[in-house]
Formats: sequence, C-alpha cells, structure tokens
Amino acid sequence: MSNFVTVATVAPTDGPPMAAAMSGTAPIEPPSELFQGRRAALPLDIAVVGCGLGGLAAAFCLAMAGHKVTILESVATIGEIGAGIFISPNVTRMLIRWGLETRLREVAVKPKALNMRRWCTGETLSWTQWGDSMAKKYGAPPYHRADLHRMLYDLAEPHVNIRTNCRVVSINPSIPTLMLKSGEVVHADLVIGADGSKSTARHFVVGKPDELRFTGDTAYRAVLPTKVLLADPDLRSLVETPEMTMWFGPERHIVGYNIRIKEEYNIAMCYPDRDPPEESWRIEESADRMKEEFVGWEPRIQKLLSLIPSTLKWKLMDRAPLETWIHEDGKLALLGDACHPMLPYIGQGAAMAIEGAAVLGNLFSRLSSRAQIAPLLHAYETIRYERATNTQAFSRLSKATFHLPDGFEQEQRDTKMRAAMEDTLKKAGGEVLVSGTDANTEGNTDHWNNEKSDAIQFGYDADEEAEKWWHQRGESEIGPLSVSSTL
Repeated sequence: MSNFVTVATVAPTDGPPMAAAMSGTAPIEPPSELFQGRRAALPLDIAVVGCGLGGLAAAFCLAMAGHKVTILESVATIGEIGAGIFISPNVTRMLIRWGLETRLREVAVKPKALNMRRWCTGETLSWTQWGDSMAKKYGAPPYHRADLHRMLYDLAEPHVNIRTNCRVVSINPSIPTLMLKSGEVVHADLVIGADGSKSTARHFVVGKPDELRFTGDTAYRAVLPTKVLLADPDLRSLVETPEMTMWFGPERHIVGYNIRIKEEYNIAMCYPDRDPPEESWRIEESADRMKEEFVGWEPRIQKLLSLIPSTLKWKLMDRAPLETWIHEDGKLALLGDACHPMLPYIGQGAAMAIEGAAVLGNLFSRLSSRAQIAPLLHAYETIRYERATNTQAFSRLSKATFHLPDGFEQEQRDTKMRAAMEDTLKKAGGEVLVSGTDANTEGNTDHWNNEKSDAIQFGYDADEEAEKWWHQRGESEIGPLSVSSTL
C-alpha cells in the first residue's frame, strides 16, 4: 500500500489524482468467483495504462477472469481524488458484486432525494425520491462517496501488479509493446488504454491528430466541513437532510451534497469561462473571483461561498466520439475517458468506465485461444459503444437544459419539472395516475425525474449485457475460434 498517500481534499475529476483524508477500514471481501465461476483457459499478460477508476476496475476484472495484469501509472505516488462523486445504481450493483458493500456502507452517504432549485429564489423545481426507493426500483442504491478511487485501489492491489513512475511514451500496437519514459520496453499480449481524456494510448488507436476541445465551461470545486454548515440555521438542513441539491441558473449551475458519512459537504460550480485553456489539470483560484460568478444567487449560495477560502478550478474539455476504440491489429483497446470522455453534467463518467471494465472482464473470462483476442475486443466495443456514446451526448445536452437563460424556454422547462415533481409526490403518497397523464414519462426534460430514461441509465447491468451478447452471438461467432485455432 506504500504507493498510496493522503495529501489533499480537493481535486479535479480527471488527470493526476490526489489522495483524500479519509477512507474506510472495513475488510474487502472479493467474491471467490465472478463471471459465473469462469476463468480464462488461456491466461494473458495484460498491460493497463492508467491507475484511475477505469484502470483499476479493468485490472481487477481482468485479474478475476484469470489473467496476469500490470498497471502502468505515470505518477510516482498514487493518490485519490478528494472531492465527491455520485455513484448511481448501475455502478453500485457492480461494486457490491465485487465485495465492496460493507466498505460502501461504512463511509458513503446514501442520498434520500435529488432537489433541483431555482438559482435566485431557491424554489424547488423538481424533487426525486432516491435512497431506498431507488434501491427497490433498480436493485441497488445510489451513494455519494469521496474515496471511490482508494476503495478500488484496495480491491485491485492484491490481485494485480501496480507500477508507478512508469510513463508510457509510445506503444507498438502490433506486437504489442510499450515504451516507458525511462527507456524500458514492456511486453504484453494485450494493452488496455485507460489513461484518461489526455490519453497517450488514444493517439495510437486514432492514428491522427485528435485534440481536446474546450467546452467553454469551467468548474470550481470545494469541500467544506459540515460542522460549519450545521452552525448556521439557514444551511443546517443541507446536512441534516441528505439530498443532492442542484441550483440552475443562466449559463451556470451548482451541485452540493454530503460525503464521508456527512462529515464534509462537496460543492461543484460550473460557469462560462472566457479565459484561454491552461495546460494544468487544476488551477488554484481566489474565492473572490469565484464569488463574482454567482452574484445574485439565493442567500444560501452566498453563505456557502463565503465559507470557501480558496478553490480549485479546471476547464471542462471534450472530444467527439471515435469511430472505433480498437486498434486495427486487435491488441490495443481504449476504456473510459480515453475513448469517451464524459462531461460532468449527469454524473456518469466513472459509471461508463466501470461498466466497460466489467464487460471486458466478463468477455475475457471466456478466452481459450489467441484467435479470440481481437473478436472479444470488438465484442466489448459492440456491447458498450452505443450506450457510452448516447450517455456522452446526453451529458452534453444536459448542459443546455441546466443553463438556460431566464425567459420563455426556462419557464417551459420549469413548468415541466414542476409537473413531474407533482406526479412523483402523488405516487409517493400512493395515488395511481391514469395512463398517459404521468409527467415523469414522456416529454420531461428533467432526466433525473424521468422514469423511462432512469430505467435505461440506472437499470443497466454490465455483466448481464455481456452474458446476453455471448449467448446471442458470441457462442456461435467466437466460441468456434478456440477449436479452429488448434487444428
């Protein structure tokens, strides 16, 4: 565990991570078997580039599938992103399956609801019941957690070789080999590029210039001790009622929620930034500059911002969807932000990486011949591409919905959100709505309170999708390759 240190409480959601101040102590009990007990008949040497959330999840799943996995991480000391993250049911079910339920319950916060408010008045526009209600609906609860990275590190570390200070500068995808900055050449049977939105591995899949695009938005992030909120009568309810609260305003929004068993309050603030993009992942910003961006917002926001002495900001960068995530030689594949970077507007970036990791592990638990490597990578892409790309697009669309300027479109949005909230409250009270009158289904721009989109996003089970694909196609298309390769 010597590679993991505690150094900070605030950091961006992508790039070199920084460790958090608190982590669970409950023992991790990984399942004795995953993937219905399968382990690959042909173990591979697999190199995973990047020790972020996706890299750790992929390494763990591939190790559980029977492979020898090495993670190559560029930084000398691995740490964790200290700010909060939303863990939706589609991720929670995987973490529980991997043996992390006790650790989750120990230090995570289960939000009871999502409360969306108007920027200037604080009026509730939308309220969605979460917590146990979401657990019953989707088979797993949502959580807010600050140290997901540490939890996945502790899960993976006993099963994989984690090498730090190993910056990959070049990849030969045909062999494959990886050249490190030190000059060392690492050989592998398969390479998984999980090295984030500034991915080196991506360059070797794309084969042409592919630059990050600045979205025009920048995010501030801060973490406050909840004791300072509890001391203020106007802010106390933000802690005592564990909700995710979102304030919508023109070109801006703010999200706040409890983390670390309600000992800290995480705040993220998005705003339009006209400054040129910086190279650094994070830039320290003065509190005064931050406050200028939210002048006129409701009194509770002003009080929250007054408690923040300084903040970190990072530019929100994006890329267009790739045509493929797999190198043409079939021995290098991308995962997570390396192939589908997610903007933070719907909180699904980590989810897409972890789902992809689960699918990779499930598929490669069936490997019995080198002839199956490339087809299994393309199966991973087939299973994941549409979902990840749609989620990527939905996140971009949500920015426009959240940031509408005051006026006719904003009033229409708010009216629809209020109608959906009224129906939610009626159903929570036991009222049965007439078919076709439920504002939570069709035409609701509030995707957090839209039962149809929620079922698609939160009801997804990565293992089930991989199993289904194998029985529908893989058994007949890839299974026979094991026999033919031995003839």
